[in-house]
Amino acid sequence: MTALAPARSAAAPVKGSATAVLKAEARLFLREPGALFSILGFPTVLLCVLGSIPSFREPSSDLNGLRVVDLYVPIVVLLAIIMSGLQAMPPVLTGYRERGILRRMSTTPMRPGALIGAQIALHGAAATASAALALAVGRIVFDVALPRQFPGYLLAFTLATLATLALGGTVSAVSRTTKITQAIGSVVFFPAMFSAGVWLPVSTMPDILRRTVDLTPFGAAAQAMDEAAAGDWPSWTHLGVTALWAVLLIAAARRWFKWE
Repeated sequence: MTALAPARSAAAPVKGSATAVLKAEARLFLREPGALFSILGFPTVLLCVLGSIPSFREPSSDLNGLRVVDLYVPIVVLLAIIMSGLQAMPPVLTGYRERGILRRMSTTPMRPGALIGAQIALHGAAATASAALALAVGRIVFDVALPRQFPGYLLAFTLATLATLALGGTVSAVSRTTKITQAIGSVVFFPAMFSAGVWLPVSTMPDILRRTVDLTPFGAAAQAMDEAAAGDWPSWTHLGVTALWAVLLIAAARRWFKWE
């Protein structure tokens, strides 16, 4: 009985330290106005700019009676995820490794995974808050209906968030320095925006292009969220593609990420 006591007492500080790491990282995160705006502000600002175009607020027979602004709400929700997972999180993780913070943590009872977990939790929460803001502004300002199939919408959003954060982790894993992370992140960022439909909604793309984009995590997620917004359960094909990408990218991030 006495031999088990030290193991229990050693575990308690680690658990408390993990909570302390999360709180400390949250304070640091809130002190980064640029990152906060890119995640929380930029997607909604983009929605407001697009919604201010008169023709985008007019129903179109080509869109089955929908307006362009109706299609862009799910797109800016995806954009919030992309900004969080590809632009904001990777430089932080690479910076911690580059400065030796993860290596020093590996010599303490607190594992580096706690720090990475805190970053994933914070950026995932920021993306969720940004998505909620975009939905609220779309509803209040532009009279865009809230997702009619909310459980399906939430499932597609969750899978897209997992895939994007895993992609950000993979970018961090293959980058030796913060500058390389930012360069690779930018290269990945623009195709991600295109496949999410920022320049052209996925549902309005030519057939061959749409089928190709549907094989990407963001294209599949955009289609799934469009379907859920319209009141239908998202296609299992679109959900499956997004889930498969999430699994593959999580495995890649775990395989290639190094603490030093």
